[in-house]
Parts: sequence; structure tokens; C-alpha cells
Amino acid sequence: MKAFPQIHSIYIAARAGDLMMQLARAEIIAEEGIVGDRYALGLGAFSKTKPKIRHVSLIALSAIENANDQLRTKQQALFGEGDTRRNLVIQGISESELNDLVGQIFYLGGLAFKGTELCEPCQRPANLLKRPNFMNAFENRGGLRAEALDSGTISNGDSLTYSSDQKK
Repeated sequence: MKAFPQIHSIYIAARAGDLMMQLARAEIIAEEGIVGDRYALGLGAFSKTKPKIRHVSLIALSAIENANDQLRTKQQALFGEGDTRRNLVIQGISESELNDLVGQIFYLGGLAFKGTELCEPCQRPANLLKRPNFMNAFENRGGLRAEALDSGTISNGDSLTYSSDQKK
């Protein structure tokens, strides 16, 4: 892992389809997610139809930059951080390093999380923004869903740490 991965930005939406709001800090409730976010409230687009652990979602800042580079070469509209509909944007980590956290316990600002599955890109962000190519641009870099194991507060700049000795 590269040196010092950390939270770059935090986003929530109160209901499915709402614009993502950027926060400087967020309160995490163990086994629920981010206070005020649609999935913690059971109001996310997939809360009822595809029930699974959706406490928090993470994406690497480099994934957004690389996807936008791909879109830029095709002269297509770029996606902002909040447009990805992920809760946490992490800087200082590659998309493959973030993907490797599936099945791993990791810490954000000292709070424990467990990577549960990759966030495979879907058409929802593109449809909400009326833009094509989200799925292609974010293939293999759509981010990670994680289970909140601890309660507390996370903030922009908090470090992401984990033990490389963990077994999956």
C-alpha cells in the first residue's frame, strides 16, 4: 500500500436519488452506517430489492481520476467525486489496493470496518446524471462496500490503516 491513505472526502444522500452532500465529518453507527445516509436509514435504491451490507461505500480518488482520464480521451462528460454515489473517497491508495480490502478488517480514523464486497459499477449514477459510460469508465474501479464494526466519528484526513498479516 502507498504511504498514508486517508479520507479525502465524505458524502451522503438522505434518500435514493437525492444529490450527494459533502461532509467534513460523519458519525458512524456500528452495524448501520453513516448517520443521515440513505442506506443507514433503509431508504437507498437497493435497500429492499438487493438486501446486503451497505453500511459504507468507498472509492479510491485515483479510480475517479483514471476513469475521468478515460472519459476525457473520448471527449465525454466527467464524473465528480459525489457523482460516483460512494460515501468515502480515499486518497493515497490505488483502486486495486482498495479492492484487496474485500474480506479484510481495516480502520478509518481508528474505527474498524470490514470490506464485504466490491461495488460493481451500475447504471444508477449515469441515469441520475443523464450521462452515459459510468459502467465502462468505472469497470474494476467502482469501489468497495464495507461493514461498520465500530461507532464513532470519522473526518476528512483520517488515515486508512490495516494489518497486512490478515488472512481473508
